[in-house]
Amino acid sequence: MKHRLNLLREFSIPLLAGVVVAIVWANLDPAGYRDFNTTPFLGKLSFHFVANELFMVLFFGIAAVEITQSFLPGGDLSPISKAVNPLMGTLGGVIGPVVVYLSLNTAIGAPELRNGWGIPTATDIALAWLAARAVFGAANPAVSYLLLLAVADDAIGLGIIAIFYPNPNLPTEPLWLLLTGAAMAVAYLMRRGNLRSYWPYLLVGGTMSWTGLHNAHLHPALALVFIIPFLPHAKAEHKHLFEADPGDHSTLARFEHEWKVFVDFGLFMFSLSNAGVQFSSMGTVTFLVLASLLAGKTCGIFCFGWLAARLGFGLPRGMKQLDLLIAGVIAGTGFTVALFVAGEAFRDPMIAGAAKMGAMLSIIAALAALVLGKLAGVEKKF
Repeated sequence: MKHRLNLLREFSIPLLAGVVVAIVWANLDPAGYRDFNTTPFLGKLSFHFVANELFMVLFFGIAAVEITQSFLPGGDLSPISKAVNPLMGTLGGVIGPVVVYLSLNTAIGAPELRNGWGIPTATDIALAWLAARAVFGAANPAVSYLLLLAVADDAIGLGIIAIFYPNPNLPTEPLWLLLTGAAMAVAYLMRRGNLRSYWPYLLVGGTMSWTGLHNAHLHPALALVFIIPFLPHAKAEHKHLFEADPGDHSTLARFEHEWKVFVDFGLFMFSLSNAGVQFSSMGTVTFLVLASLLAGKTCGIFCFGWLAARLGFGLPRGMKQLDLLIAGVIAGTGFTVALFVAGEAFRDPMIAGAAKMGAMLSIIAALAALVLGKLAGVEKKF
C-alpha cells in the first residue's frame, strides 16, 4: 500500500486528477463549479480560500525547506561558485519568458493582458522532476540542475507574487508587515531557545506571519517562507534536492518529512480549485503564456547557462550542453505556481481562465522533451 501511495505522489497523480475533474466539472456544469468554489466550505471560508490562502502556505513552506537546505554546506547552492551556472540558468528562465510575453503582447495582445508577464516565470517542480527522470534517468546531474532551477525560479515567483500582484481593490498597508517581522523575531528566539518541535514555529510564528501578510493585503500563502529558515536544521546537507536523508532528524527535516505527503495529495484540492477553466475561455493570453513558457524558458535557460559556462562557471560534471537545452525545454512546464500566479494577475475571470489554460497546456513541454531526448539519443543514467 505504501509503495502505491509513493507511486501516486511521484507521478503527480493527485495534481493531474484535480485538473481533470476541475476541467470536466467547469465545462459540464460551470455554475455548479463556481458555486462549489465560492460558497462557504469550512465555516465561513470558501473552498477557494482554503486551497489558495491556507493549503498553499504549506506548499510554499515545503519549497522553503528545499531552498534553506540547498544553502547549507554540502547543499546544491553551496559553495556559491558551484551554484553560479544553475542560478544564471534560473535568471534566464525568468527573464526569457518575461521578454517573450511582453514582446508578443505588444505585437498581438492588448494593454489589459500586460499584467500576465509573471505567469510564465514559474516551473512546476513535481512535473519537471518526473519528466527529467524519464529523459535523463535518476543519476544524470541534469536532474539536480533542473530541480535546483525549478526551486529557485519558484522562489523568485514568490517574490513576484508578493511585490507585483497585490489586490488592486485593497491598497497595501505595509505597517502590518511589522507583524510578519515580529513573527520572524519570535521564530529566531525559539531557535535560540533550542525549541525542537516545529509546532510552535508554525502555530505562533506562522499565524503571526500569515496575519501580517493578510492584513497588509499581500498574499498570505507566503507566510511560512519567512519562518521556515529559522527551524533548527542539520549543520550540513548530504543529499540533493527532494532526496530523503534518513540520517537527518532535525526539526526542519521532520517538518518536511511529516507534511510532504499531505502537500503532495493536497495538490488535488489546489488544482480542483484553480484548474476549472472552460474551453471557450481560450484566447490571446493563452497563447502568450504558452509561447512564453515553451520558447522563453528554453532560450533563456540555455543562453544564460551557456554564458555562465563561457565565463568560467561550468555545468555540473557529466552534464552536456544538449542536456542543458533539454532541461530548458522541461522547465517550460508551468502548471502549479503558474496557475497560482494567473489567479493573482487577472481579476477578470475570463482572462484569468484563458491564462490558466496556457499554464496547463504547458505540459506539452514535458512531452516535447521526451521526444527530443529520444531523437537526440540522450543516454539515461541510473
